[in-house]
Amino acid sequence: ITVNQGCPNSVLEGRCPAEFSSSFMPSKSLISWFRCTRMAQQTLLSLPEFQNVSTGALVVKEPLNFWGGARVKPKDTKNSEPVYEPATGRVLCDMIPCGEEVDEAIKSAHSAYLKWSKLSGMERARIMLEAARIIRERRDEIARAEVANNGKSITEAQVDIDVAWQCIEYYAGIAPTLSGQHIQLPGGSFAYTRREPLGVCVGIGAWNYPFQIAAWKSAPAMACGNAMVFKPSPMTPVTAVMLAEIYKEAGVPDGLFNVVQGGAETGGLLCHHPMVAKVSFTGSVPTGKKVMEMAAKGVKQVTLELGGKSPLIIFKDCELENAIKGALMANFLTQGEVCCNGTRVFVQREIMPQFLEEVVKRTKAIPVGDPMCEETRMGALISKPHMEKVLGFIKQAKEQGAKVLCGGERFVPSDPKLKDGYFVSPCVLDNCRDDMTCVKEEIFGPVMSVLPFDTEDEVLQRANNTTFGLASGVFTRDIARAHRVAENLQAGTCYINNYNVGPVEVPFGGYKMSGFGRENGQVTTEYYSQLKTVVVEMGDVESLF
Repeated sequence: ITVNQGCPNSVLEGRCPAEFSSSFMPSKSLISWFRCTRMAQQTLLSLPEFQNVSTGALVVKEPLNFWGGARVKPKDTKNSEPVYEPATGRVLCDMIPCGEEVDEAIKSAHSAYLKWSKLSGMERARIMLEAARIIRERRDEIARAEVANNGKSITEAQVDIDVAWQCIEYYAGIAPTLSGQHIQLPGGSFAYTRREPLGVCVGIGAWNYPFQIAAWKSAPAMACGNAMVFKPSPMTPVTAVMLAEIYKEAGVPDGLFNVVQGGAETGGLLCHHPMVAKVSFTGSVPTGKKVMEMAAKGVKQVTLELGGKSPLIIFKDCELENAIKGALMANFLTQGEVCCNGTRVFVQREIMPQFLEEVVKRTKAIPVGDPMCEETRMGALISKPHMEKVLGFIKQAKEQGAKVLCGGERFVPSDPKLKDGYFVSPCVLDNCRDDMTCVKEEIFGPVMSVLPFDTEDEVLQRANNTTFGLASGVFTRDIARAHRVAENLQAGTCYINNYNVGPVEVPFGGYKMSGFGRENGQVTTEYYSQLKTVVVEMGDVESLF
């Protein structure tokens, strides 16, 4: 066990030193104390197999459940499931789901919450800033592990890790500002409000942004004084554990951020647990409905970030070069596996020929291949069944009358080690109609459906004719039209003259069946805290009895 030689004996014996016994605990000493009282365990990022990860080389044998400040070996391994590396189709690791151990993880989180919630916002902020610093330092190693598990290009993965530390840094800045309100009442009496944490929150992540989503959910929760038990997607179990180890290293109390692996059964145990105060879920609409139903039985707060079939509207007066780049960004990031992608591209009829010509030319030029290579711009889809589902959508689109202008086929890179990877060439569909399946349903793959329109009123009606409402976009030089269209689009986000930019300062979430609640931005603290009103009488009680 490695210890800080400067720690007093009381720390080495596991006792809180006398200088920490007051209600104010100096932050540097607090961090040191938390670090010294935990048993050392070699982190994933320090293991040889995670050094300079390359495609086809990583095999993870370590346990991937984490609570109480350490990775935990599962009690039962009979239900293990293989996790595949998308770029090669080979087994990356085994995902062993949590059963009754979920209770241990939640109790560990509750214990940590009791300590963490008593710290000041400044004390919490210092620890969170340290976590952000560590992520910045290890950004490339985390990104390479993310690529091996998720299949996206290393260029995108590095951006995802940057967004993660920026999110933690942002909420570290907000933590000291959380406050209530003072209300003056008659006769010198007054009331005030307190913004208090909820307790143990559950985060359920998706496979398209494994590390980033774990940060998006944990950072505001922790800033508000909560603990979190996080369940990653069973297809991407690895990097959330790295985040847990980084939080531990930064100085959070053991149990504050725990990771439990599993699928639907594990998610159900989390949602039903009586000690859980809130569930934040990112994923599909059908699963989101189940999460909401389970949480309702315990009257738990819920945030749902669900699917989308977002419209991108391109008017003839746009800056065409920017609109083309925007359409590519709206459809082909992370192989099209992005919930807010603008996959219904409405182009004003007069500029449709120029738009299609250039979009097809650039789509054909997208480098698809080894996601670890810097020059690659599109990696592999998450799994073989998902790849087959995407190809099935394209086949159905052709049967319904759509015209494939490029791509839409399984792609086999020249590198032999990638021959079994889940690659699909990026696809542009023309001759699309609003009633086609490819236009109505979320494909979650590299497929752009292009539709012509004539007037603003017409395209707004068509754009809003969906059960989803996550995002939207408009390209135009007409500033009045831009804001008018943004007002009338029924979506949680509207991009004007850009698409798929997501600063952590800006709230993100949906309308309609795309969910409710928000992630990122200052408003998210309201979804991870509760308001208490305190009324203070300064005079005598006036009684009717």
